[in-house]
Amino acid sequence: MIDAKLLPLQRRLLAAPARWLGARMTADQISVLGFGLGALTVPALAAECFGIALILLVLNRLADGLDGAVARIKGATDRGAFLDIGLDFVFYALFPLGFALADPGQNALPAAVLISSFVGTGSSFLAFASIAAKRRQVAISFPNKGIYYLGGLTEGFETIAIFAAMALFPAWFAILAYSFAALCCISTLLRWRQGWLAFAD
Repeated sequence: MIDAKLLPLQRRLLAAPARWLGARMTADQISVLGFGLGALTVPALAAECFGIALILLVLNRLADGLDGAVARIKGATDRGAFLDIGLDFVFYALFPLGFALADPGQNALPAAVLISSFVGTGSSFLAFASIAAKRRQVAISFPNKGIYYLGGLTEGFETIAIFAAMALFPAWFAILAYSFAALCCISTLLRWRQGWLAFAD
């Protein structure tokens, strides 16, 4: 919901680190490294090492910002855009899985509901992007994204904020998961409506 407003600040903060890192790594390498750090949240959460999981979450998101910043310096590629969004969506599904493994009796169902809601937001996002690309449309709020970036009620910032809250307050996981899943369902419905109207003949 507020990703577009945060982008200018993010770019200013990451400009200097991106220049330093860009001299040593490619954007794709940063994407893969960030995903690896994010994937480590699963065993950390399963072992109930919530502080470590939170640190890994922050590092994953830092890498996600840096890969785009490095790509803008060295030249963005379609492969990089594909890799970035593909790895992000898998990471979003992995994080709740860690809580399900930590306490299957309490967390498996809310984790499954949350992951299912991510299928709705992710599929509507990508379906809209594919048709928008076919029509050569560009998202005005996100002109530098590698694909058409459709905003919504639950975007990247909100997702990471709820993940951080889960790591900080693991006993509240079920409530947070069900609440955010409901918001994701609303976001999916709004995107379906937007696509229905935008792509009408």
